[in-house]
Amino acid sequence: MKKGKNYKQALEKIDRNNLYDPTEALQILKEVASSKFDETVEIHIRLGVDPRQADQQIRGTVSLPHGTGKTRKVLVFAKGDKVKEAEQAGADYVGGPELAEKIQGGWFDFDVAVATPDMMGVVGKLGKILGPRGLMPNPKAGTVTFDIERTVNELKAGRIEYRLDKSAIIHVPIGKASFDLEKLQENINTFASALIKAKPASAKGQYMRTVTVCTTMSPGIKINPLVLMAMNKLK
Repeated sequence: MKKGKNYKQALEKIDRNNLYDPTEALQILKEVASSKFDETVEIHIRLGVDPRQADQQIRGTVSLPHGTGKTRKVLVFAKGDKVKEAEQAGADYVGGPELAEKIQGGWFDFDVAVATPDMMGVVGKLGKILGPRGLMPNPKAGTVTFDIERTVNELKAGRIEYRLDKSAIIHVPIGKASFDLEKLQENINTFASALIKAKPASAKGQYMRTVTVCTTMSPGIKINPLVLMAMNKLK
């Protein structure tokens, strides 16, 4: 794949063999973000765990203090009083079987789906459709709950889900290139702290093996994982 001029110029500012301090890496990242749109900043962390082991699966949610910079469309499957609660909390779409039918017809104009437990009989039939897209409500992700108001508020404010992939890597957005350096740093620290707390008891050796940050269009910049862990171990 041929790289563009901006990508090549960004590479000149990055030492691909160096492990940067988190703050320095973010400073460089902001400098090389040169697209006309506000690029998303992502962090990719390879962990010292075995994804094949059930007790080393890592999945959870964390509320970033400054959000991701993206307004998420939230869909809620609910009935009774929970419909009004979802609407008042700011959910973009609220309903039941009629929403399920729209989704079965190919409609996916939402970023995250939430369901009350008493709606899982309806939602469960959408597993093969929503599952591959990462949109299926799940108790482990906090998206199957009766606490609709809090959940919708948190999702709108910047709560993200993280999940280990088959390569033992977790990929999440942690803001936008336009964010102040301090906001990006606080978002990374909040996520790293949550990830450290989620460390399985059976995981041995160095927990964070590699840490890379990048924007939508930039090369990756390597962060020293030992520094990131030390910064957040006691938080």
